Amino acid sequence: MSRDHSFVSKSTIEEAINNQNDAALFLSKLLFSAKAKYSNSVFSPASVTAALTLVASGPGDSDSSVSKEILSFLSSSSIDELNAVFSEIASVVLADRSANGGPKISSVNGVWIEQSLPIDSSSFKDLFENFFKASFDRVDFRSKAEEVRVELNSWASNHTNGLIKDLLPRGSVTELTDLVYGNALYFKGEWEVPFDKSYTRKEKFHLVNGASVSVPFMSSFKKQYVEAYDGFKVLKLPYRQGSFSMYFYLPDEKDGLDDLVEKMGSTCGFLDSHVPSCKVAVDGFRIPKFKIDYGLDGGDIGFSAMPLFHKACVEIDEEGAETAAATLTFKGRMLAKGIDFVADHPFLFLIREDETGTVLFVGQIFDPSQKSS
Repeated sequence: MSRDHSFVSKSTIEEAINNQNDAALFLSKLLFSAKAKYSNSVFSPASVTAALTLVASGPGDSDSSVSKEILSFLSSSSIDELNAVFSEIASVVLADRSANGGPKISSVNGVWIEQSLPIDSSSFKDLFENFFKASFDRVDFRSKAEEVRVELNSWASNHTNGLIKDLLPRGSVTELTDLVYGNALYFKGEWEVPFDKSYTRKEKFHLVNGASVSVPFMSSFKKQYVEAYDGFKVLKLPYRQGSFSMYFYLPDEKDGLDDLVEKMGSTCGFLDSHVPSCKVAVDGFRIPKFKIDYGLDGGDIGFSAMPLFHKACVEIDEEGAETAAATLTFKGRMLAKGIDFVADHPFLFLIREDETGTVLFVGQIFDPSQKSS
């Protein structure tokens, strides 16, 4: 396999990132309509993609069924293209901005290989440590599987500010495990325009079963990036000192989120064609505060015989958002007048880097009074 990715053009990388975003929305459609039906849920496409890239580039033939499956899922033409996208995202999107007042970002990768396997450690150690900037360790899965599992959970927790705990459940790592690939992603950003806490009030949030719950809503009287489309509205909340924004996709109907998720996951280029371009006056403007953590086990995102474990956590308040994720795997129209954006019923959100379009997190909120699901 070639290790030189410099020949992959900028336009190819941009197209590949768009393809990965489409894959992320397609995956969220599958996950949200199956395991997460009518429940709060969130995952990180950036973390999942990073882990899958490590797998595709790892020990084994690049023409293996797993690698082909990953390339097909991410609509990538080759391992080199996949690695070039990884490099672009790692160096541009996931660079820490906190020194300049921007978001605090930490993204780390790791590879753990059974020490008895006849693998050329030197070549893969060079690839993972120098290109992927990943930790690379030989471990004893055969006789110390439980100890290694605890070690990997500590690794994920340490690199996500303690937000991701117990990523790997008991029994997920055994004496039969050969390799584990991992990515941990942490993001904490402050809003470009923070919400005034004195305006936060408890209001009703309508559930899909017709009931309602009382939760704290943040509010503002300032102009916002909002645009109305056919059947839904989009809100963009930028973060300070950077190109990151949080987007909220609110269906017009109180029970319309399923249809909106289906549309988003089935329409190529949906995100780029639904971005609010300018600020408008808002008549009613309320967003609920929420915190969710959500996990996917090995059977939820599976590639052949390679289970994948993933966990993500998102919390937003008046100052901004704190988010984290970890993944481990084994082999419209503008309105000139005021517009309402009252997120008092189920909606979808995502955190995105606007220059490249890379999606870091995607989630849905059905009940903001529930802290986890």
